[in-house]
Amino acid sequence: MNVVRPASRADAPRIVQFQVSMALETEDLALDPAIVASGVAAVFEDPAKGHYWVAERGSQVAGMLLTVREWSDWRNGTVLWVHSVYVDPPVRRSGVYRSLYDHLRGIVDADEGLVGLRLYVDKRNTSAQDTYEALGMTREHYHLYEWMK
Repeated sequence: MNVVRPASRADAPRIVQFQVSMALETEDLALDPAIVASGVAAVFEDPAKGHYWVAERGSQVAGMLLTVREWSDWRNGTVLWVHSVYVDPPVRRSGVYRSLYDHLRGIVDADEGLVGLRLYVDKRNTSAQDTYEALGMTREHYHLYEWMK
């Protein structure tokens, strides 16, 4: 059984570990753990930046994600963007992400001001895409573009 809860500052080291692992696994990118730790701490210091959620399996944090709010004038409501999804490899395909997703769907369903969930996924990460589609998410017609300093 997976238990989903808001992350606490005590979860920060595990979140940092997951973030560093995810970047290496999905994008072959070696992140500086000290920078990631500062970025994770910033979310706990300023909730306007987002909210971390963790799924526990037993007494261990087995998965996590970050939600970030975006106003949609088209829908006159807030979309929760799902970022930084990571599930510990030994427990993948055991419902950890589904627990996190179902929890967020429940939050959106219960709040009239929330209008949906969105996420982006690396186009090479077909395993994650299969998971999202199995949960009823659809691949939309938008492409993501970015400029990063």
